[in-house]
Amino acid sequence: MNKIRITKQFDFETGHALYGYDGKCRNVHGHSYKLSVTVIGTPIEDQNDVKYGMVIDFKDLKVIVKDEIVDKFDHATVFNKNTPHVELAHELEKRGHSVILVDYQPTSEMMLVDFAQKINAKIPSSIKLHSLRLQETGTSYAEWFASDNE
Repeated sequence: MNKIRITKQFDFETGHALYGYDGKCRNVHGHSYKLSVTVIGTPIEDQNDVKYGMVIDFKDLKVIVKDEIVDKFDHATVFNKNTPHVELAHELEKRGHSVILVDYQPTSEMMLVDFAQKINAKIPSSIKLHSLRLQETGTSYAEWFASDNE
């Protein structure tokens, strides 16, 4: 059977700040992110399976990505937990804001590494995560490919 790639796209709004950066992005700001998740696999051949002909049901992929990424990152502010921004993060949390503290600089590149780990931990073993694309602005995006990380 042929290998097929399928892609599901997601949108979410997230704020962040890049501690130590030498430009405007050191300030707290946000982006309208567009995340494309591509998996690869063989369509199910069992005609009695309700998912017959699918690599994975788009709905099932949506549940994984929404649970692990979109629902957590949407309208949250992400800070590296090892920077002075942590004081601001705690103050925002006290005021009821959604804050995520991570072990990395919250760039698109590092967010993709995090997202790949989260998705890989949840997708069925019958399929593989092929690639991720995180668009930060209308003209800027980062990509992660499994083949580059083997």
